[in-house]
Amino acid sequence: MSHITLIRHGQANTGARDEAEYDRLSELGHQQAVWLGDYLKSCGSHHPRLYSGTLTRHIETAQDMDLGDAVRDERLNELEYFTLSQLLQEQHGVDIPQEREGFISHLPRVFTAWEQDELEGAPERFAAFEARVADALRDIADGSGPALVVTSGGLIAIALRRLLELNMSATARVALAIMNTSMHRLFPIGAHLSPVLFNAVPHLDTPDRQFAQTHF
Repeated sequence: MSHITLIRHGQANTGARDEAEYDRLSELGHQQAVWLGDYLKSCGSHHPRLYSGTLTRHIETAQDMDLGDAVRDERLNELEYFTLSQLLQEQHGVDIPQEREGFISHLPRVFTAWEQDELEGAPERFAAFEARVADALRDIADGSGPALVVTSGGLIAIALRRLLELNMSATARVALAIMNTSMHRLFPIGAHLSPVLFNAVPHLDTPDRQFAQTHF
């Protein structure tokens, strides 16, 4: 079993209100990805395999990192948060926040309603999403050599939920904490992958780059 480093994509279009608008990197998102790639190259990081989801923000992040061609796997794609939020509003009267702070309470409500199958017409059931995440990571872990995986914050949170047996409230807090281009390492201990690194952004730690430590 090989270790895996999950990477959240660079900052996307923060002014978006639907999936299509959100799915592209901002100027800062491109720069974050370049800095991460430069950092990994400078420290001699050995990752012979690179994967990404098939969303534009995943592909752009992997390309900006400049570490080789990524294997694209749609199982690494993010949940459709905007779509789920619209269903929660239409079916349960929960308004979509207009300010960043509002998502602190909104995201757990979306996750909980989705997990409990309370959103009719959801593009994907929660159980199906969780299963495809597990399948993708299992297949990558079974490969030879360490792997980098460019994906999204929601997927990373669900992966950690499975490995740490987190409840939905804790899973939502993890998702909210994950920064753009942060690294999260899963290492084989015994017969299982275990988290050994969470939300690491060494490429953004210098004083002149701390402004780039973004969550949205």
